[in-house]
Amino acid sequence: MTSARYVVVGAGLMGAATAWQLAGRGEEVVLVERDVPAGPRGSSHGSARIFRYAYADPFYAELVVRSEPWWARLERGAGRRLIDRVGGVDHGRGREPERLARVLEAAGVAHELLGPARARSRWPQLTVETSVLYQPGAGVLDARAAAEAMVELAVAAGAQLRTAWPVRGIARTGAGFTVSGPGGETLDAGHVVVAAGGHLPDLIGELPLPAAFLAGLPRLRVRQESAFHFPYRDPDRPWPTTIREDGGLPVYSLPGGRDAGFRGQKVAEYHGGRPLRSAAAQDGVVDPAHRARVVAHVRAHLPGLVPEPYAETTCLFTSTPDEEFVLDSAGGITVVSPCSGHGGKFAPLLGAMAADLATGATEATGAAGVPARFRPGTAARRRRG
Repeated sequence: MTSARYVVVGAGLMGAATAWQLAGRGEEVVLVERDVPAGPRGSSHGSARIFRYAYADPFYAELVVRSEPWWARLERGAGRRLIDRVGGVDHGRGREPERLARVLEAAGVAHELLGPARARSRWPQLTVETSVLYQPGAGVLDARAAAEAMVELAVAAGAQLRTAWPVRGIARTGAGFTVSGPGGETLDAGHVVVAAGGHLPDLIGELPLPAAFLAGLPRLRVRQESAFHFPYRDPDRPWPTTIREDGGLPVYSLPGGRDAGFRGQKVAEYHGGRPLRSAAAQDGVVDPAHRARVVAHVRAHLPGLVPEPYAETTCLFTSTPDEEFVLDSAGGITVVSPCSGHGGKFAPLLGAMAADLATGATEATGAAGVPARFRPGTAARRRRG
């Protein structure tokens, strides 16, 4: 049996970020992962996630700005670039580019608002009918490399890593907890951080958390999403990330990175995947109807791509009904997820927030401070007395 002040469950982006932050503060940390960090059956695998500032909600735009110093710190510590700043394009009537531009103006984020003709001249590989918001600082986040970097830095700071270590149970024992793993192995912990992503729906009801706290948490929804890689017609033309929304589901695209051999654009619908009970129900099978919708979108709106996918993959989104995050703590357990399919860009900052919660740091003395809107369980407990 191993004892540690903190056991962090899950080594995707959020768990890795929390372990990095805790270990960097000199805390005893054991990070456990059912597979490998940012493994292929989780939400943090792959080399291509959109990093963007464009949110209609000023809160999230400002949160991206707050995340920037943490990304810079991580890249310095890891000695590698984790965000490729290729720029980002948002367009379509449902995307409301003018509104996004006002939000970015208030947040102090560099951007341009272009008319359709000028946008088509700059990006002939796109079909554009509305004004376009361009963010030069947006780009592609290498999710797996970021998670691996945070794990490496956590281990270098003294954390222990256990892979192939699925959690079988978490029980309160005296002033702490016993975390049970494979083959009868156990860990003693003073505090447990649960960052289990799509496995959280299976775990949450089994955690020794106060009933009022559990009652305040939102319903969690897991989807098996699909993404497709399409070859560039002109391999030498630079591509930005794109988000187009015209009343239906938003469709996003981004340079596919090493996952696609650097020769194509990754394209997907946002929240267009199949609902699951939890990550345990995923099968990794792409829905043919989903593929057909994305191919039709490419044919109609991305003329710079050959409308025949040469690679495809699935991943998991775990979301709340309002797509907010859950970052809350009660009774010695901190819950860090879900992040509703858009949380990866905030990972180092959310790790700092989670470390603040776990250690009991206040907003004044902690590294980040935790917004009240991320703490539904604690708010419910306060309301109920």
